[in-house]
Parts: sequence; structure tokens; C-alpha cells
Amino acid sequence: MQTTFTIPTRGPGLYEFTADVCRWTAGQGDGLLTLFVRHTSCSLLIQENADPDVKRDLDAYFARLVPSADDPVMSYLRHTLEGPDDMPAHIKAALLPVSLSIPVADGRPALGTWQGIYLYEHRAAPHRRQVAAHLG
Repeated sequence: MQTTFTIPTRGPGLYEFTADVCRWTAGQGDGLLTLFVRHTSCSLLIQENADPDVKRDLDAYFARLVPSADDPVMSYLRHTLEGPDDMPAHIKAALLPVSLSIPVADGRPALGTWQGIYLYEHRAAPHRRQVAAHLG
């Protein structure tokens, strides 16, 4: 069973799509769900979905870890033609997962109480990101 989730983004940050995944797996029995983002400047995460401060703190941390290319500490970057957020987005995507494997039991992803499935957008401009899904 395969599908593609399209996730519209409005700039950097975490975009939860757990409910979409749960609707798609409902009634499908047991298996292993694989999610794969089809882009090089965003990531996938399983992260807490209860306290919005978690999302804010992650955003702040990664902004400090990999600042924009126009920050003087990033002057060594060469790939800058697509804007000051592009190469830093590629670096963040290299540090974070671009695929996830999640067990599915009785048609439900086996997530913990506070876990959600997120696309982590690293670019400043809006995008329509595609996440390929396979349940086997």
C-alpha cells in the first residue's frame, strides 16, 4: 500500500501530519510504515506534540546551530545562489532524518502518547512538500 502526503508549508518550522497518517493507516492491520520526504531541504521527525514550546525551542536551537548564509560565521558557504536559507537548509536536512519507520498495529501507528509525526521545513519560502508513504 502506497500514497503520497502533500504538506503545504509557510516557512521554517514543524508541520504535524499525524492525523493524515492515522486516517490512511486506519483499518489496514499490522505492518511497518515507511515515510520518506522527497526533498533535500526539509526533514521528518517524530517529536512531542503537546507543548508548543518544544517546537519553538527546536527552531531556536537549529537556527543557532546552522545560521543563515548571510551570517558572518557562515561566510565559507559556496552554494548561495538560491538565497541565504538554502545551503543551511541542506545542512539541517543532512543532520536530521529524511525517512522514518513506524510500526503499525491494528491500523494505528504505534506512537507514544505525546509523539507526533512532523515535516520540518528548513526554507523561508512556502513550499508544497511531498512525503512518500509505504505500508507493508
